[in-house]
Amino acid sequence: MASQYLEVVGRDSQIVRRRFLVLFSIFYVPTYGLQRGREPPWVLELSVSWSMLHFSQKLSTKAANKELERIDAVFNSYANASSGLIDPEGIERLCSDLEVDHTDVRVLMLAWKMKAEKQGYFTLEEWRVGLKALRVDNVSKLKKALPELEKEVRRPSNFVDFYSYAFRYCLTEEKQKSIDIDSICELLNIVLGSQYHSQVDLFTQYLKIQNDYKVINMDQWMGFYRFCDEISFPDLSNYNPELAWPLILDNFVEWIREKQSQS
Repeated sequence: MASQYLEVVGRDSQIVRRRFLVLFSIFYVPTYGLQRGREPPWVLELSVSWSMLHFSQKLSTKAANKELERIDAVFNSYANASSGLIDPEGIERLCSDLEVDHTDVRVLMLAWKMKAEKQGYFTLEEWRVGLKALRVDNVSKLKKALPELEKEVRRPSNFVDFYSYAFRYCLTEEKQKSIDIDSICELLNIVLGSQYHSQVDLFTQYLKIQNDYKVINMDQWMGFYRFCDEISFPDLSNYNPELAWPLILDNFVEWIREKQSQS
């Protein structure tokens, strides 16, 4: 009985467990003792189970603290001593140790996992969040975790969030809401190039030759992913300009159809 109870309350707060012990000590134990002339057999079981649970929690806390120390040590090996941040130089060294290029999409995925807010920088708290979520505490384990991280991000339920994050992560100035065309073309190749190579290739071509847009905003950015995900390509048979597409995509589709008619 006691072990079954503790298995449940082990997931709750210490306050709940203390209340259980107090209530049973006050009401049940004295009554049982008066009736039977001895303590109930589960009292000893409860005491032993509680001690084992407490000991297990202490071990778990100690292990978690050790893990955090290792995570922090790795952070400090890449962090700038004066700023207390992993800066672009530190990220470059990290990429070298992970054997990935700094333009590799997995670096951006790592930033997403850390919930990093400023492009090219990781804070200690962001580093902790990311490595704890990945369950790694050194660079070797982090390197091995990258393929699984990519699989996680590629899941449809996660990819839209990652794609949106990639745009926000590149907003480097306060109150900035759009990104220049050259940077957008680079970002599209990194984030979508492997999945939608043909669409990205044509769209970046179009962006570089058109003169109507100097920057791309979030609505246009998200609209292009929807375009890649929903529209039959290259025939564009299900593209309906009457639907709520950003104007830049209407223009892009018109440009593609003109190219197709000329070939």
